[in-house]
Amino acid sequence: MSTEQTLILVKPDGVARGLTGEILRRIEAKGYTISGLRMLTPSRELLAAHYEEHEGKPFYEPLIEFMSSGPVVAVRAEGERVIEGFRSIAGATDPTVAAPGTIRGDLGRDWGLAVQQNLVHGSDSTLSAERELGLWFA
Repeated sequence: MSTEQTLILVKPDGVARGLTGEILRRIEAKGYTISGLRMLTPSRELLAAHYEEHEGKPFYEPLIEFMSSGPVVAVRAEGERVIEGFRSIAGATDPTVAAPGTIRGDLGRDWGLAVQQNLVHGSDSTLSAERELGLWFA
């Protein structure tokens, strides 16, 4: 097998709640290598490029507003099957149904807001990972 790379984002809710260290610890505990780390408050342009496939959907504007509301930690992680592996440890997108032992299951909350504040993003394919890493680590 070859080593993959993926983009992981600690979203503004995770950063604001002081969970970045715990999330990074879980990534490393799974055996993945963190090869890039960047903290920034993303611009609308960066977020529009990142979420281009969602433009026009009802949740698009609230998502852009949420993701630009504070600092985000962008992580380049590497390892065997890291894309699939991180998505497994992240848990279900909805924190209220994410399994215990996952990032969202253990640390996530349902705030009853228009946009799920679910702590993390992980690329869903090698193609997405390449595109997203190019945006966040340009």
